[in-house]
Amino acid sequence: MRAGEPHTIDTLRRLPVPDGMTTPMGCDAVAVPARLGPLVLPRLPRVGCVYADEAHWWWLVPSDSDYAMEWPAPARYTTGALLPDAPAAVPGLIHRPAGTLPYTPPIPLYLALCRLTDTKPTWSRAAA
Repeated sequence: MRAGEPHTIDTLRRLPVPDGMTTPMGCDAVAVPARLGPLVLPRLPRVGCVYADEAHWWWLVPSDSDYAMEWPAPARYTTGALLPDAPAAVPGLIHRPAGTLPYTPPIPLYLALCRLTDTKPTWSRAAA
């Protein structure tokens, strides 16, 4: 792919859902720089699947977990748990929860990231 060309499914990688787990609510992901990952974990009441490499940590969240809120920079929300510009290897799974659901609850994750980035939570109301 050349600079400036749009991403295609062939140039994107998807975080895999571990065998035996299901995604009845769909699956998106939230990525943060690796330096923030260890600071987020102890702030969460429940942790779903977490993937990591040297640059980023990713949390699986239910689809549409970006609805009515803006994730604080430098976090990056990706629909479909797609990893644009990912290296050839998919990041490694560093945490797998008990049970069959891979999700980290998005609201506690969002609030933890807001606190760590000194960002005021931004909530918006859906249009009527």
